[in-house]
Amino acid sequence: MFSEKANTIFQDAIKTYKVLNTIDQPFTNKHNKDEDLIGHLLYRKCWIDTVQWAYEDIIRDPNIDPVGALKLKRMIDASNQDRTDTVEFIDSYFLDKYKDVQVKSDAKINSESPAWAIDRLSILALKIYHMNVEATREDATQEHRDACQKKLNVLLEQRVDLSTAIDDLLTDIESGDKYMKVYKQMKMYNDDELNPVLRAQK
Repeated sequence: MFSEKANTIFQDAIKTYKVLNTIDQPFTNKHNKDEDLIGHLLYRKCWIDTVQWAYEDIIRDPNIDPVGALKLKRMIDASNQDRTDTVEFIDSYFLDKYKDVQVKSDAKINSESPAWAIDRLSILALKIYHMNVEATREDATQEHRDACQKKLNVLLEQRVDLSTAIDDLLTDIESGDKYMKVYKQMKMYNDDELNPVLRAQK
């Protein structure tokens, strides 16, 4: 099933990042885009999410230098745009894959595209990784570990449910029972024509 491949790739991306565990490390995609385009996109997607998770941790340091915080905010903005672009690339992959499917007359549209559901699955992989760290942290109290284990159990159940939903959605699209309709993200705050602050500086 697709979700099994996605979850395996997400776990590998997180594990690989954590070897050096620094936002400055170089990125190398383990999946050749010409041989496995979706694997390439999934690995890239989770790597972006993993780096951004670290950004979000760092920027919450109450003692962070204001100049450094502003620089990091710009990095988070760029990462968010990269994340959105990658999600849209994933949806483009599925649009191309299923372009020849005969859509049934009573086919329905889903509330979100496959890629945005996959986006949530990638974030969930990070939540599971970090909650597991807390649930097994030796210098934490038993009460802390027990509380985190309960949360981890819920996250693991959520991954099963979300994975099943994604697989079901792709099956429905492939069979023509549902159809894809993708709306590109129309973010306004990065556009110097749509953001009044940026427009005023032109």
